[in-house]
Amino acid sequence: MAHHELRPPISEAQVRLLRVNDTVTLNGTLYGIRDATQIHMFDRGRKTRFDLSGHAVIHTAPNVRRVEKSAAHPAGYAPVCIGTTTSDRMERFTLPLMREYGVRLVIGKGGLRDASAAAFRELGGAYVAIIGGTAALETTWVEAIEDVDLDDLNPESLWRFRVKGFGPLLVAMDSHGASLYAEVKSAARARRAAALARLGVR
Repeated sequence: MAHHELRPPISEAQVRLLRVNDTVTLNGTLYGIRDATQIHMFDRGRKTRFDLSGHAVIHTAPNVRRVEKSAAHPAGYAPVCIGTTTSDRMERFTLPLMREYGVRLVIGKGGLRDASAAAFRELGGAYVAIIGGTAALETTWVEAIEDVDLDDLNPESLWRFRVKGFGPLLVAMDSHGASLYAEVKSAARARRAAALARLGVR
């Protein structure tokens, strides 16, 4: 198990160094994205002006407040609570995010499935997990909302955050086919089978 300090954009070589159970801390740029954002990008043909190549995205629809634009708030928004949402329902967007936009890391909670694992193996990516209920802590890692695109979808806009010390987060799916979620599922099935066998249930 190793710890990685990363400042996106990162290369394929860098992301392939990440292994399940490693930890990651991000500094610099992090993009916030959610269901509606990706539905518009991939189902409705909208494009973003942001260059996501080599970057990390986090599954979020943050609570923000409008403020006057300033050096501290260049996008005219101040973060109130930047929490993470469950990733599973965005499973189908992992491959196009990586293939069309060059995204390297997906941050969320609850994990992703086989199609995402295949995309991580093929293209060089990883899923980095956040524990549910830590939104207040995550918000302290966000220095500013630097920019926003597709803002008619607010709060499911495409957000560009400036982060410092965002982590440590756990690598839960890597580019070598390992997945903590698959391991837990397999172990749970084995325990269930053993319990049923002890009860004489077939």
